[in-house]
Amino acid sequence: MKDIFTGELVRLSAFDPEELAKAYTDWTRDSELQRLFDAGASALHSAKAGRDFFEKMLKEENPANHFFSIRKLDDNRLLGDINLDVINEWGSCDAFVGLGIGDRNDWGKGYGTDAMKIILRYAFTELNLRRVTLTVFEYNPRAIRSYEKVGFHHEGRLRKILLRDGRRWDMLYMGILAEEWKERNHG
Repeated sequence: MKDIFTGELVRLSAFDPEELAKAYTDWTRDSELQRLFDAGASALHSAKAGRDFFEKMLKEENPANHFFSIRKLDDNRLLGDINLDVINEWGSCDAFVGLGIGDRNDWGKGYGTDAMKIILRYAFTELNLRRVTLTVFEYNPRAIRSYEKVGFHHEGRLRKILLRDGRRWDMLYMGILAEEWKERNHG
């Protein structure tokens, strides 16, 4: 059997709160990155505050949340993080996925696409989910192309939800079903 946490360019690993907090402190200095990650106002946090946040999150760990670091295969360097938040209300077996590659020098190199392929394999083969959904702002075409490449379909949009730089932007909903993923990956 193939290692389910390893792709062609990256691997997923458990994250170390201290390491991730330090990385986030550097990454969040990039306001463009923050605008791709979140609709909230950009904010700067210390490494200690970040570590405290991640440690609290791990202590309160919900078995429905699956958090991973994204590491480059050849040198084990921390590239970002990815998470699945499983929603199992009414037996739906759905999850929302969140992905971030922190350093803009690592953008556009396929790391996020590879990490998404890995997390989808995990979602559909290990967790036996039925659907994985994500949201993305329309001003992030690079991410949209990456999600389409791994099989996500456009499912809806919240029109003019976000005001940035004097313009209103849509938030897109994209999703992939287990049978779509299986067809793409197992023909």
